[in-house]
Amino acid sequence: MAKATPKKTAEKKAPAAKKAAKRQPNAAFMKPHQPDEILAKIVGNKAIPRTEIVKKLWAYIKKHNLQDKEKKTMINADEAMKAFFDGKDQISMFQMTKQVSLHIDVDAKKA
Repeated sequence: MAKATPKKTAEKKAPAAKKAAKRQPNAAFMKPHQPDEILAKIVGNKAIPRTEIVKKLWAYIKKHNLQDKEKKTMINADEAMKAFFDGKDQISMFQMTKQVSLHIDVDAKKA
């Protein structure tokens, strides 16, 4: 018996996809939030989007070398961060985003 040969399709492949349009940021992520006075000591007192607040927090953490050496998911507190952490000496990076929610004015007007 002869081996079955795969059928050749007469259809041409679709042309390469058009270049994707530049991705638009989600408006909800870009909504500015006013940090309270505790968070403002770390990220400044200007109303900025939550994504920028988190970026500034990480910049502060890296600048002051606050990430735990042994367990990288933990953030150690200095004086400013201890107030932000509600008095705790250390929290996980996942808890940090929850703390952001506690220290921003959700209804801030666009600056």
